[in-house]
Amino acid sequence: MEKHDILKWALLIGLPLLCLLLYKVILRVFFGVVIVPEDRIGLVTKKFVLLGKQELPEGRIIATQGQAGFQAQTLAPGIYFWKWFWQYEITFQSFTIIPTGKIGLVLAKDGAELETGHILARKVACDSFQDAQAFLEGGGAKGRQTAIMTPGSYRINTFLFEVEMTDMLNIPENTVGIMTTLEGKAIEEGSIAGKFIPNHNNFQNVDAFLENGGYKGLQEQVILAGSYFINPWFAKLEIVRMTEISIGHVGVVISYVGQDGVDLSGVEFKHGNIVAKSSKGVWAEPLGPGKYPINPYIMKVELVPTTNLVLNWAAARSEAHQLDKNLSTITVRSKDGFTFNLDVSQIIHIPTFEAPKVIARFGNMSNLVTQVLEPTIGNYFRNSAQDADAIDFLKSRKERQEAARLHIGRVLEQYNVHGVDTLIGDIVPPDSLMKTLTDRKIAEEQKVTFETQRKAQETRQLLEKETAIAEMQKDIVKADQGVLIAERIADASVKKATGDANSVRLQATAEGDRLKLLATGEAEKVRLLAKAEAEKTELLARAEAEKISLTGNAEAEKIMAIGKSSAESYRLAVEAMGGDNFTQLKVMEAIGEQQVRIMPEVLINGHGGDGSNGPISGLLGLRLLDEVAKKNTPKAEPPSEV
Repeated sequence: MEKHDILKWALLIGLPLLCLLLYKVILRVFFGVVIVPEDRIGLVTKKFVLLGKQELPEGRIIATQGQAGFQAQTLAPGIYFWKWFWQYEITFQSFTIIPTGKIGLVLAKDGAELETGHILARKVACDSFQDAQAFLEGGGAKGRQTAIMTPGSYRINTFLFEVEMTDMLNIPENTVGIMTTLEGKAIEEGSIAGKFIPNHNNFQNVDAFLENGGYKGLQEQVILAGSYFINPWFAKLEIVRMTEISIGHVGVVISYVGQDGVDLSGVEFKHGNIVAKSSKGVWAEPLGPGKYPINPYIMKVELVPTTNLVLNWAAARSEAHQLDKNLSTITVRSKDGFTFNLDVSQIIHIPTFEAPKVIARFGNMSNLVTQVLEPTIGNYFRNSAQDADAIDFLKSRKERQEAARLHIGRVLEQYNVHGVDTLIGDIVPPDSLMKTLTDRKIAEEQKVTFETQRKAQETRQLLEKETAIAEMQKDIVKADQGVLIAERIADASVKKATGDANSVRLQATAEGDRLKLLATGEAEKVRLLAKAEAEKTELLARAEAEKISLTGNAEAEKIMAIGKSSAESYRLAVEAMGGDNFTQLKVMEAIGEQQVRIMPEVLINGHGGDGSNGPISGLLGLRLLDEVAKKNTPKAEPPSEV
């Protein structure tokens, strides 16, 4: 293949491949084509203007009318023509994403100047800051913006806007949010907080708040538990716990905001104004038990117990409410100069409808205790003790307690408090007085003891006299009872003898009847036994005779059969052996059966073959045979022991 052919094929193959790889560059160079990906936006910078001389206004950095510089108009995902690379620089920018639980705070780098006194630029219709052209042409101001960006994805021109992400505001359960705004009108003179402004969605719509005349500073309105899109450049949040009024209490509201209301306390009450709800002052209607979203900077809630309240004037005892923690034992001086201590308990009750008057008069419950109860009760008992001797005071404790209850109750009614009861506790008199009282009591007790002992002696003498009479009476009663007992014993003996005789007679009769019956029964028994024995003997005799008859017949038949058999056997043997031979055979069988010795076992002669003494040898032989016989004879076994 020639060289030009190779070049031709290289161009045919390589040129399309090169175009495929560099199509974006080719399109950009020859056609000014820009392709913006789906997850990007194009930020446009115009390098110069072909026709005419257009410059940005002084102080502006973003072009809205085709001037050279950063362009307000961005390129959304897609294809764009005539964006020549020598005139336009395209920067691809990722979408701005606000995650869940966050908000976006926007700072504009360009725009109109903020109005004097404003710290935030007002909202402009610009599609949540995605249309920079509309923002600038619509009068958007530079700086921090009142509008925020909620969670989502946005096409933001970062040449114009900076987005700062921050957390949403979360208010936990059982708490309230206290708002302090940084933008708005100045609070009216004489007010400490901005009035309630409607239709701003709990401070989330800043522009609605400002357009409706919202105030800058502490707000009367609070927000409850939840999550909120609140711009922290506009408002600061403080979280406080809800005001809780427990069972057995009411909450008297003291409001520092609102209109001056009409006094509802009446002409007789001259210690403060009681006003209607939502007015400035002490509210006539207290709050019942529960939880309330109270702004503690504009309202104060004083708790007043509506159950019986016990206050102790005792150094070592205090109730859970701690209103009596500063009260101590009352020290008094008697008429005769003795000083001693008293422990006193006062029970009071404040009705619900009287609670606002108590708070209007004293401010709180602690002031009621220190300004009324403590001096009233302390002075009463001090004055009461000075009118009596110490001993008389101790003796008349019950009466003085009742008098104290009546007096203190009348005094407390003037302060809208009901005195339930006054109780005198421990009384600690001086030691010297206690010794006097003790000695007197001992003497009185000794007197009583001696009188008791005298009466006891008289009673003892009377007792001994009565005891002697009782002893004599005992002997008389004993003698009378002895006679009665002897008579009863004699009667019992007679009755016992009569009973024994009747018993013997009845027993004899019963025994005779029994013996008679036994004799009759025994005779009948003997007769029946004899009859049974005779029948038994007769039956046994018959059975024995029958047995003998049958046994004899059987034996006879047996003998006859044996004889016939032996005769036939002998006849056949004689015929077979002959008469003589058969006779010899039977003789030999008889000798054998009877063990008859035909010859001696040892033949002993009178002389030996060697000429020795014959008779002596014979005797020795016999002796020897006897010994052998004895030896071979088996020994009889000894009888076994029983």
